[in-house]
Amino acid sequence: MYKNLAAALAAACFFLPAFSQPAPKVDPLKIGFVYVTPVTDAGWTRQHDEGRKAVEAALPGKVKTTFVENVAEGADAERVIRDLAQQGNKLIFTTSFGYMEPTMKVARDFPDVKFESITGYKTAPNVAIANARYYEGRYLAGVAAGRMTKTHVAGYVAGFPIPEVLQGINAFTLGMRSVDPKAQVKVVWLDEWFNPPKERDAAMTLFNQDVDVIAFHTGSTAVMTAAQERGKLAIAYHSDMRKVAPDAQLVAVTHHWGDYYTQRAKAVLDGTWKSGNTWGGVKEGMIRVGDFGPKVPKPVQDEVGARQKDIASGKLKPFQAVAADVRDNEGHVVIAKGQSLADEQILNMNWLVEGVQGRVARKTP
Repeated sequence: MYKNLAAALAAACFFLPAFSQPAPKVDPLKIGFVYVTPVTDAGWTRQHDEGRKAVEAALPGKVKTTFVENVAEGADAERVIRDLAQQGNKLIFTTSFGYMEPTMKVARDFPDVKFESITGYKTAPNVAIANARYYEGRYLAGVAAGRMTKTHVAGYVAGFPIPEVLQGINAFTLGMRSVDPKAQVKVVWLDEWFNPPKERDAAMTLFNQDVDVIAFHTGSTAVMTAAQERGKLAIAYHSDMRKVAPDAQLVAVTHHWGDYYTQRAKAVLDGTWKSGNTWGGVKEGMIRVGDFGPKVPKPVQDEVGARQKDIASGKLKPFQAVAADVRDNEGHVVIAKGQSLADEQILNMNWLVEGVQGRVARKTP
């Protein structure tokens, strides 16, 4: 009897509906961002924050982002990066060159956290590096400046003389002189990334030296507003800055980080993240030149657009000597005729090209 009862119970259980266990809740990936300036309406940090927002939009519910703004490079950066790791962030983007060493130091203590050093050059098993070929956009902006200048003199307000900044100054000058061989570029070094009053003063100084078009590699919109006030032309950098300089903006060189940040977050989520070195430009969509101001004729816009396509296809390389040697401003050949610089040479650039007035200051952040 008991045997038959057991069989019956077993049979009954066989036909009972199965109740699946609820899937365990997966916590979202916590991602931290460290910004070197405040988040403003435009500029370097604004573009990185737009990238952060793009990650949240692309991966709803799967990620949770946070950021710390206006973090000085050095000891403060190490403290902030360490705090983010201790708070459970498993992916941390440190978005300034001066964060490289603090990032490397913290990464050694948190091997299970992935770090992305933006504009750095040192890697580790849990530290990747990424940068953009800003110089491609600078070259195109130089073409626009060369077409629009009347004095043949451009200005350049620069932060620190790191290779990235030197690449930009040189590419801008080469682009400008490709259409205006007489062009000269005057540089003012600030030894700071973000100091709006100092940026403005530098721009005003340059405008008093026959400069009628100006570029900059700093973190605010101060140079743009100075150009607007003086009735000059300016190259917006990082972001479209027509909001603050509607008449002054010649063109904008904009940076786009959303796709890269999203890809890296996905890689952490699916377990495929690896350290590496990404250097993307016009072709990869990380750099774009456009957002022309109202004073720019359509033929100039079309010329810049055509050269942008040539850079994307590989037909045009900003650091290539086509018809003659390229020399630095001390007369040394830096690119021989028929040659182009390899990436390693570009990444270690330490000279200023012919046409630039000024010298490489040796102070670094």
